[in-house]
Amino acid sequence: MRLVGNIIWFVFGGIWLAGIWLIGAALFAVSIIGLPISRAAVEMAKLSAFPFGKDVVHIREIDAKGVTALTAATGTIGFVANVAWLCSFGWILFLAYLVAGVINCFFIITIPFGIQSFKLAGLSLWPVGRRVVSKEFAHEVRRLNASNRLSKLRGGAVA
Repeated sequence: MRLVGNIIWFVFGGIWLAGIWLIGAALFAVSIIGLPISRAAVEMAKLSAFPFGKDVVHIREIDAKGVTALTAATGTIGFVANVAWLCSFGWILFLAYLVAGVINCFFIITIPFGIQSFKLAGLSLWPVGRRVVSKEFAHEVRRLNASNRLSKLRGGAVA
C-alpha cells in the first residue's frame, strides 16, 4: 500500500513539491553558512517526494546526547537557520502543503494524502535538525527514549 500511495503522491504533485525543496537547497548551498539548511531541505525533499512509510525525527531523538555545550551551540545555529528558512521558502511550502491538504480532504479516498500534506506543512516551517527515517525506525527511537526517561524517573540505570 505504501508503494501505491507513494507513486500516486509523486505523480500528482510530489515531484513539484520536492522540486521546490531542492531549489531552496541549491540556493542555500551557494553560501557556506547555508549548508545546514541545504541538508535539511534535501532530507525534506526525499520525504516530500515519497512520504508514505516515512517519518521525521529530530536529530537529538536519534543521538540522545541531551544538553551539552556543543548541542546548545548547534541548537542555536539550527534555530537561526530555521528562521532564515521560514522567512524565505518555509512559508511558501507551508501554504502549498496547506492548500493541497485541504483539497485532498474533500474526498474520502484522498484523506490519507491530506494527512500527509498537513504533516509536511508543519515540517516545512522548521526543517533544520530533522532526519527522514522509516516509520519503524522512528517508532523504535521513540520507544527507547521513552524507556530511558522512565528509567531515569524511577531512579534506575539507563538501558
